[in-house]
Amino acid sequence: MVKFYESNFDYNYPFPAVTLAYFLRYPNPYSTHVLSTDVIDRHFDPEAQRLTTTRLHLKRSKLPPAVLKLLPRSLLGASAGGDSQAYILEKSIVNVKEGWMETESRNLEWTGVLSVIEKQVYRRPADLINSNIGGRALVNKGLLEDAHNERTDVTTYVTLQSRLGEKIWKRRTKNAKVGFFKSWTASSMQRSIELIGLRRAEGSQPKAKEGMTIVLERLRQGGLTCVLDGMRRDREAAFGPQGPFKRAFGGRSDNELDIRED
Repeated sequence: MVKFYESNFDYNYPFPAVTLAYFLRYPNPYSTHVLSTDVIDRHFDPEAQRLTTTRLHLKRSKLPPAVLKLLPRSLLGASAGGDSQAYILEKSIVNVKEGWMETESRNLEWTGVLSVIEKQVYRRPADLINSNIGGRALVNKGLLEDAHNERTDVTTYVTLQSRLGEKIWKRRTKNAKVGFFKSWTASSMQRSIELIGLRRAEGSQPKAKEGMTIVLERLRQGGLTCVLDGMRRDREAAFGPQGPFKRAFGGRSDNELDIRED
């Protein structure tokens, strides 16, 4: 069984600002579960005018009680309270010239229990692609206010699939007949896990949008200086002065930061 989730919304900000905010979205007040972010690979194709980036996020989560009832904590690597951590692989391709960005995020751990693949398409409306207001808006924060009529459309696709018990079921079928009840139990457990994951995906999307909106508003109000200052405050609020995002600020203490905007 496979579960699908799809949503459509838009940001009332120009496409270049939205793509920049995407890469600056951690940390924010709605992403306190993100412990670290590392860039694994990044390259630019001058002919195609495309920027391709691969990043690795370490996220913590509290497993729903329903999952803990279905599966042992040792299988999920969770603490007694249900706390766990997982790595998320994120790949993105940005084409500012054509006005689109495609992203894909997937979990690297416990994929047999539940594989979650999220794909997003960010696109600048066709009637605005030839306009250069959005590009100029990133250079001067005041021009971002002039671009209030622009927007960026976003479509999100989430695929959830559980393969829990499939290998065991296949091994058993080689040696003996599997009763209807046993096969039904494996399928029902998979459906239950997928349904729990689907509900969490539906609940996380509004929070992700709110986090991005906060970053975009900081860009509008004070440019990159305001965004970086907000990241510092969010990091301290979530993890303290020595939080995992300290290296994002050059490894220096907050008192030594000297951010200037020309």
